[in-house]
Amino acid sequence: MTIEKPWSASSKLNPLTRAPGHDMSEMFPQSPEAAAELATNLTTVFERGQEVWSKLLEAAPGPDKQVRVDPFNAGPAFAELWLSMMSDPNKLAEQTLKYWNDQAELWRRAALRAAGTEVEPLATPARGDKRFADPDWSENVVFDALKQSYLLTAAYFTETAHSAGDLEPGDRKKVEFFTRQFVEAMSPSNFFATNPQVLRATMEERGANLVRGMEHVLTDLERGHGTLLIQQTDLEKFKVGENVAVTPGQVIYRNDVMELIQYAPSTDKVQARPVLICPPWINKYYILDLNPKKSMVQWLVDQGHTVFMISWVNPGPEQAGKEFVDYIAEGLFEAAARVLEETEAEDLHVASYCIGGTMTGAALAYLADNPAHPLSGKIASATFFTSQFEFSDAGELQIFVDDPQLEALGEQMIGGTLGADKMASAFNMLRASDLIWSFVVSNYLLGKDPFPFDLLYWNSDSTRMPGKVHKYYLETFYRDDALALGEMRLGHSLLNLGKIAIPTYHIATKEDHIAPAASVYRGVRLSGGDRRFIIAGSGHIAGVVNPPAGGKYQFWSRDDDAFPETVEEWRAGATETPGSWWVDWDSWLKTLNDNRTIEAQQPGRRHNALGAAPGDYVQVRFDTPVPAPASSGPMPE
Repeated sequence: MTIEKPWSASSKLNPLTRAPGHDMSEMFPQSPEAAAELATNLTTVFERGQEVWSKLLEAAPGPDKQVRVDPFNAGPAFAELWLSMMSDPNKLAEQTLKYWNDQAELWRRAALRAAGTEVEPLATPARGDKRFADPDWSENVVFDALKQSYLLTAAYFTETAHSAGDLEPGDRKKVEFFTRQFVEAMSPSNFFATNPQVLRATMEERGANLVRGMEHVLTDLERGHGTLLIQQTDLEKFKVGENVAVTPGQVIYRNDVMELIQYAPSTDKVQARPVLICPPWINKYYILDLNPKKSMVQWLVDQGHTVFMISWVNPGPEQAGKEFVDYIAEGLFEAAARVLEETEAEDLHVASYCIGGTMTGAALAYLADNPAHPLSGKIASATFFTSQFEFSDAGELQIFVDDPQLEALGEQMIGGTLGADKMASAFNMLRASDLIWSFVVSNYLLGKDPFPFDLLYWNSDSTRMPGKVHKYYLETFYRDDALALGEMRLGHSLLNLGKIAIPTYHIATKEDHIAPAASVYRGVRLSGGDRRFIIAGSGHIAGVVNPPAGGKYQFWSRDDDAFPETVEEWRAGATETPGSWWVDWDSWLKTLNDNRTIEAQQPGRRHNALGAAPGDYVQVRFDTPVPAPASSGPMPE
């Protein structure tokens, strides 16, 4: 007669079992040789750990350098939360009592399940949460209870941060953000002893996975010069100009701020008006030219557009003195003038992305106030990809912008530039589970080599930023909201978005955590001229880089000119269209052109080509020296 064990959740499932008949205890070393191999590998892990600590200590600030205890200035917000909570202790007591009652109920259900009774889970991961995808998180009673206990605790902290006390909106946002960072960091999936997948891999590989993981840690510390710079993809599998950023073209102009790329036509006839793209200077431009299947640049060329791209310099000490106005004058305005000269067109379309769009919006307001400027009347339309003009509630990046943090940012400038890792870390924190902790588990605990993925290669190919430009941008837009309030000046002009009279096309994305759709929409309402606004599916990157051939996502649009007060009201009257918004944008551009076409021209007809696309500036990684600017020769008469 078979006697069932009292901890069984079913007739054949015990706490160390992830499936009937599969006992994780069998993973433990079954022979002296296996045990010896495990011991040897764990000894190696310990030795590598000592090397890691040594490198961290070498990179640590010396006793003569002042270290900010609270670099994100989060302490005051949490102190305010605590004081506010203490003013209403009954509400806190109710929330805490509910939490402990839920925990007690969880253990009651876990005990029933261990005894063989089927029970419904008390807490389940959110849809799309990949941390608990391994079957043991659900099928193993112990790990299932651990997972649910964590989810209950995470919900308790998150809800407390969201609703407890009476905080200013800025303080509330900061409390919520850093609470989420803590909650995601403490997930049991992030730790060796509480992750069943890691435990199983360690037993199966006799600890070899941990040895490889420590080697990855050491490599990442060397790449980051003492800072842990997590490798998100196989960096050796990609090379700019070979398998990313490969659309054919020529660099036709270069100064010490940007290179101007003209792409080769793929059609005999092209639209009469060229298109100039102004990407953000905070990233490399080739997110819009990732590979032939995903390239917006190649797709536009194939639709018969003559496309130019600004490729911003990866700045070094030579650019330390550059200011925001220089990026407009020597970047956007200079590029536009060169495009008009090269094509002999009467005017052009400008498209811009993220903070490149914010700068373009300010530049257009400046042109509207300066009709004598050479470019006044030369920009026929402007398109904005996830670009904000109004920053009263501008998303989670706003929590990094207050006076103490801006002061700390100034202390991090080296040679007048801000290191690429500083902003890259901030962006990764916005999606910490996906962009930080998933790689900690995969690279360091499971010892896997990063998977080659072009988007993550681009994400890791960060750029430095001129200190003055970046500080001005954060202060003027994120902190002061000066453009939206009509308080921003360029030269002698007080900028007014309402003076912009040219047609504009604005794209927001539904799940954008960097430029939320509501924030983009508020900026659109401040603008003048004929405006077309759409909301695309997905987020800040995938919602923009969504080629029609992929058949993914959708977009919402309206054919009327109504711009009600909120984006929710606008969305209620919008029509959903499956697929990519690129087709809609192409039609809009061609309608503005009256579909007038001319003979296609090869790049460099008037400006001598300086080299093949993607050019020199985009090749410079954050950890390599910046080349001296090459002369582009005199402007043609």
